[in-house]
Amino acid sequence: MADMSELVWKPAHELAALIRKRKIKPSELMAATLERIEALNPKLNAFCMIREDRAMDEALAMDKAIARRKNVGPLAGLPLGVKDLEDTEGLPTTYGSKPFQHHMPPGDSVQVARLKAAGAIVVGKTNAPEFGATAYTKNLIFGVTRNPWNPERTPGGSSGGSSAAIASAMVPLATGSDGGGSIRIPACYTGCYGFKGTFGRVPVEASLGMQQWNDTSVHGALTRTVRDTAMFMDIAAGYHPVDPTSLPHPGFSYEACLKKLPKKLRIAFHPDFGQIVQSDVAREVAKAVAVFKDLGHKVTVISDPIPDTGGVWMRVGATQALASLYEWIEPHREAFGRSFISGVVAAERITWPAYGRAYRRRQEFSDWCRHVFEKFDLLLTPTLPTEAFAAKGPPPNQINGKPLKNPLGAVVFTYPFNLSGHPAASVRAGFTDSGMPCGLQIVAERYRDDLVMQASYAYEQARPWNNKWPEI
Repeated sequence: MADMSELVWKPAHELAALIRKRKIKPSELMAATLERIEALNPKLNAFCMIREDRAMDEALAMDKAIARRKNVGPLAGLPLGVKDLEDTEGLPTTYGSKPFQHHMPPGDSVQVARLKAAGAIVVGKTNAPEFGATAYTKNLIFGVTRNPWNPERTPGGSSGGSSAAIASAMVPLATGSDGGGSIRIPACYTGCYGFKGTFGRVPVEASLGMQQWNDTSVHGALTRTVRDTAMFMDIAAGYHPVDPTSLPHPGFSYEACLKKLPKKLRIAFHPDFGQIVQSDVAREVAKAVAVFKDLGHKVTVISDPIPDTGGVWMRVGATQALASLYEWIEPHREAFGRSFISGVVAAERITWPAYGRAYRRRQEFSDWCRHVFEKFDLLLTPTLPTEAFAAKGPPPNQINGKPLKNPLGAVVFTYPFNLSGHPAASVRAGFTDSGMPCGLQIVAERYRDDLVMQASYAYEQARPWNNKWPEI
C-alpha cells in the first residue's frame, strides 16, 4: 500500500490524476481517508454520518474498473463529504433538525449524482446547524463542530462540517451551500477556498417538496485549492429540469481557463462597508489586496455608502423557511431548536408592505452593485470582519471593543451578495495575531464565475496557502 500520510493533503485534482494513472488505488486512498476520519472526527465532529463499508466496497469496485482500463471519470476515486442539508441515497438528510432525524430522501441531489457519476465516492454526511441557519455549526442531534486550527473555535456555518473536514484533510472534496455566506464563512474561518457561484449555476432541488422562490441560496464546494473548485464546478454546473431557475452550462471549462485572467483589471476595494473590522483582520486583508497591485492591476479604494440589507435578508429567508416548515411546526414545535423555531415563526408577523419595503431595499443594493461593476471588473472586501469565534457560539457582539450596530455585523460582507446573486469567493488573506485564518472576498459581475475563479487562482499562485494547514 502506498504511503498515504502525505497524500491525504494533496489537492483533489492531483489525487484524481494519480488514481487515473494507476499510481495509487481508490481503495488505498479510501482506507487512509477512513483511518483519518476515525482518528480526527471525535475531536472535530466534522462528519455526522459515515458509510464506511459501502464507501470501501465502491472504492474496491473502482480498483477493478481501473485495472480493466475503464473510464472512471475526472473525480476517479475521490472521497467526498456531503453537507447534511443535501440528499444522498442511503443516508438520512436530517437538516440538523430533530423532527427530521430519520428523514430518508428518495435519492441523490443533482449535484451529488453528478459528482458520483464523475467518479467521486461519498464517505458520509458533514455536520450543519439546523437548516443552515447560523454562522457556526451546532445542532441538537449531532452537537458542536470544531475548527482544526483551534478546537475551541468554530469552523463557521452553515457548511462548518465540510470546512472542518477539508481543513483537516479528512477528505479532499466536500459539498456546501450558501444562502448568506454559508460556504464563504467556513472557508474564511478555516483557511479553505470557498466559492459561491452565480444564482442558478448549480441546480438546487425543491426543499421538503416545495419549490423555492427565495433566489439567494446556491450549492457549491469547499476545497483546499482553487483548481479543485474549478474542477468541481465543471461537473456540477449546468441546467437540470428539477430546478427551473438553473442556468445552462457555460460551454467551457472553468479549470481550463484558470490561467487566463485578463491583464490590467480595474479593481475596487471596499475595506469595511461602513462597519467595524477586527484590526488584525484589516491588516491581513490589506496585504492580500496589495497582491493585485503587484500583479499589475489598478486597485481603487472606495467608500461608497452601502444600503443596509441585513433586515431584508432576514425577512426574505424567514418567510420561505416558515412556508417550507409550516406543516411540521405544530406537531414538532418542542423538538426544534428554540432560537431557530422562534426566528421562523416570527415571519408570521411580516406584513406585505414590510415585504415590499424589503424588496425595494434589495433593489437599492442591486443598483449599488450595478454602479460598481459599470466602473470596475472586480470588487474586493474582507470575507468576514473577525476571526473565528467560540465553537458553541454566539457570534461576536463587539469588535475592537466597540459594539456592533446589529448582530449581522459579524457577517456583513457575505449575505448582501446572496441578495444580489453575484458570484463571490473567499481566499485566505493571512493569519490574525492569535494564529487563526482570515479571508479576502472576491466578487464579480453576475455570470462571471470564471473571472472570480481566475482572480482567485492568480492570487493563490502569487501567495500560496496550500502548504500551511493545522497540525492536529
